[in-house]
Amino acid sequence: MAEQTAPPESTGPPGAVSAGPPGPAAEARPDKPDAAVVRDALGVGIAVGLSGFAFGVTSAGSGLSLLQTCVLSLLVFTGASQFALVGALAAGGNPYTAAAGAFFLGVRNAFYGLRLSQLLALPRAVRPFAAHWVIDETTAVTLPQPTRRAARIGFTVTGLTLYVLWNLTTLVGALGAEALGDTDAWGLDAASPAVFLALLAPMLKSTTERVTAGLAVLLALTLLPVLPAGVPVLLSALAAPVVLFLMGRTKRGPNAGNAADGSATQRKKGERRS
Repeated sequence: MAEQTAPPESTGPPGAVSAGPPGPAAEARPDKPDAAVVRDALGVGIAVGLSGFAFGVTSAGSGLSLLQTCVLSLLVFTGASQFALVGALAAGGNPYTAAAGAFFLGVRNAFYGLRLSQLLALPRAVRPFAAHWVIDETTAVTLPQPTRRAARIGFTVTGLTLYVLWNLTTLVGALGAEALGDTDAWGLDAASPAVFLALLAPMLKSTTERVTAGLAVLLALTLLPVLPAGVPVLLSALAAPVVLFLMGRTKRGPNAGNAADGSATQRKKGERRS
């Protein structure tokens, strides 16, 4: 871990992330003390890690064995996908459909990785292990950091804390599922989505992002009663291209009208001159 938190060589101004040419926003952000980064990372790691208990209970209640539940947390380690999988199975969904829904829900982590790989610039030997920790929470903690050192510390502390706690509480939850009785009555399967939404909400700053998120929710809720479990999650991803298409048409409309008016004006001027 010492190698991951070593300060990089950089010719840029202090406080700028050296993943690329520093912009004005990066130059304006001051350095952040390591202790503050660790505190923020621990807060997220502990808060979210404890929700692994809810997954353990939900997974055991859906019929998965203790071993299957623990292996999911150890190898998959992306809470939203895990809850989607066991939720679809518990609802009687086809295992292949449930797995497909969980897979495509987890694909977002690959896009996180594209950004984090530039920001962290980890050694090649470390990257395969770090890739397993590229999830919503580590991304949320890492991206706002003002320097590469702070980004590496935030990523490492969040990932390590969350991975250890998530797996420990998954085990405890799976073992204690019988003591809770009817797990559906507790509504614990809503814990991870609630945490995910709490992290996501502050990042929805533009109108386009808010409209996309709202349309995705509307699609999922509308299709939920009529399609097999897991399929509404897949189709809700169509919200992004739909919103981008409509926004593009809206922007092109006035421009096209202005261009037509300009062409007409030029034609009239040419007629007058002739």
